[in-house]
Amino acid sequence: METKTTVISPEQLRLQAQFCGEIKEFWAAQGITPVAFVDTYGCQQNEADSERIRGMLEAAGYGMTDTEEGADVIVLNTCAIREHAEQRVFGNVGALTHTKRRHPRQKIFLCGCMMGQPAVVERIKKSYPYVDGVFSTHHLWEFPELLLRVLKGKKRVFAVEDSAGSIAEGIPVSRTNSLKAWVSVMYGCNNFCSYCIVPYVRGRERSRLPEDILSECRELIAQGYKEITLLGQNVNSYGKDLKLGVDFADLMAAVASLDGEFRLRFMTSHPKDAGHKLFDTIAAYPKICKQFHLPFQSGNDRVLKAMNRHYDSAQYLSLVDYGRSLMPDLVLTSDVIVGFPGETEEEFEDTLRLIEQVRYDALFTFIFSPRAGTPAALMDDPFSKADKNRRFDRLIALQNRISEEKHRAYIGKTVRILADGRDGELLTGRTDGGRLVRFSGSDSLIGQFIDVTITDCTTWSLIGKL
Repeated sequence: METKTTVISPEQLRLQAQFCGEIKEFWAAQGITPVAFVDTYGCQQNEADSERIRGMLEAAGYGMTDTEEGADVIVLNTCAIREHAEQRVFGNVGALTHTKRRHPRQKIFLCGCMMGQPAVVERIKKSYPYVDGVFSTHHLWEFPELLLRVLKGKKRVFAVEDSAGSIAEGIPVSRTNSLKAWVSVMYGCNNFCSYCIVPYVRGRERSRLPEDILSECRELIAQGYKEITLLGQNVNSYGKDLKLGVDFADLMAAVASLDGEFRLRFMTSHPKDAGHKLFDTIAAYPKICKQFHLPFQSGNDRVLKAMNRHYDSAQYLSLVDYGRSLMPDLVLTSDVIVGFPGETEEEFEDTLRLIEQVRYDALFTFIFSPRAGTPAALMDDPFSKADKNRRFDRLIALQNRISEEKHRAYIGKTVRILADGRDGELLTGRTDGGRLVRFSGSDSLIGQFIDVTITDCTTWSLIGKL
């Protein structure tokens, strides 16, 4: 794999803008106003990428639609983290043969992390001939050129060359949420956890310049956005490649110091790089939410070593203790993998003990999914799917009990939330710690920070009143 980051020049992006203009002229000559459907799988980084895909499509004259039927272009932005996500994509791509038969001018593009895997690209080439274009995350900025080539040349295009990744500033963005915004601060990952495909499909870590990030955040605040989430595969590594003396804690402090009424979140952190300075910064700035997503993956040290995580359970617990010493009400969430190859029943019990000790507010839980090309996919795994499902059920039951106990402790308290939408008859909002609150109120409250008193709860949400 290439290891040198490519910085996309302003001239290259201006050329892509010209291609957008040519696409607009292409459709205008036919008296057609085209529409596009963009479907996103996977993480928040994929969501942020899709906002840029929509931005380029809108610059090219496309309107957006929420259905594949009748769309002039379909873009599926894919995820490669788990096998289930990949199978969903292949199933949905297979179904598109019917929509394209009904709408012959329809163009279908696949992008995202799956398209960084050569075996997947070969499968698309051979088994899905009606897919018009494929591009990896490294070539997202070239989408207008690829789309124009397909529209004019009627040939399939594949932009999947090996790359360490790129930084492209100035791509148009079309955000689907007017209150909450994703801001990518870096891309890629250098950690190579033994189970993870991300470094192979998203390339090496590369950071955006602080001034570019701050400029984007200022613009969002001026537009009325109330919540900004800084994104990266491992935000704690931010700035190491820039050598400017600015780390992620410094960046967060700079964003949190901007004028305006907003709050700041971030994800995701790697425990091996999460130092005391980061916790100190979260505690010091009122605009930074007192929530920390800190994936531990396993509570057993042998398994952590096999995962190539570069910390042990004692180091992890020390971080948790430090964070809570500064912020007793810190909301902690995490990721955990059940059934990593070779994990014994005793080793799984260590994970349950760690969960009991930390008492997370919520967990994102996964049964191990082998990813071709990663070291873990080749490891011996003597335990059955039934064994793993049984452990998974035990873990879920434990965390559900803890989550409900944590939520019951909110009853009677008044919390500040950002009202962000409606779920049936009730408004919804999130606390500073990211807890979902449902309450009665008028739509005029949406977009405001308001105080709500918690009156009841469920395992997964809080119920309150103004």
